[in-house]
Amino acid sequence: MAVKIAPSILAGDLANLAGALAQCEAGGADLVHVDVMDGHFVPNLSFGIPVVAALKKRTHLPLDVHLMVEQPERLLDEYLKAGAARVAVHWEATVHLDRQLDRIRQAGAQAGVAVNPATPIELLGDVLARLDYVLLMSVNPGFSGQTFLPHALDKARRLKNCIRERGLPVEIEMDGGIDRDNIRQVVSAGVDTCVAGSAIFAAPDPVQAMSELGRLARAEQT
Repeated sequence: MAVKIAPSILAGDLANLAGALAQCEAGGADLVHVDVMDGHFVPNLSFGIPVVAALKKRTHLPLDVHLMVEQPERLLDEYLKAGAARVAVHWEATVHLDRQLDRIRQAGAQAGVAVNPATPIELLGDVLARLDYVLLMSVNPGFSGQTFLPHALDKARRLKNCIRERGLPVEIEMDGGIDRDNIRQVVSAGVDTCVAGSAIFAAPDPVQAMSELGRLARAEQT
């Protein structure tokens, strides 16, 4: 399975999201990562349901929605109806995780669980077989442009070993501080989907930066 590149649209030009989507398509992105923040679970606000619905209308790329919100069950169905192809809810944010995973799957989307940097991946043991992917945060969530936390690499290795030992078809996604200098280490640690924001959209040529990240990631697999 080739490594996937998922540009974080939050780092794009917020006054021209259609243009940012066009850059994603031109740069060979596999997914568009959409960060949803509620100002409670994380100290920031971002995209709501109408924005996700608008993005869905303007791109053929699957929308990879990351719900950084408290009690995601309150609006989960609406984000699914808006066009999310896959949704990650935070292990730290919901009491009835199994129930939310069922709702995502029943809507025809892929179900994921996101974990903060300080949350041990061992806590996912009882739910791992019910996941399509795990989203490992390599920064503390809430803001774009943060520095990559190196201990996330060890978490990815431990998680990959657990997935292999159990023979599960679960992907690992990583988000936070991934750039051209560390993406090969990230892929080598077992990550299947790399989310990148500032490394792409803060570059002079986002399309070229995206293409380079994809090339570096896939070179690590050969």
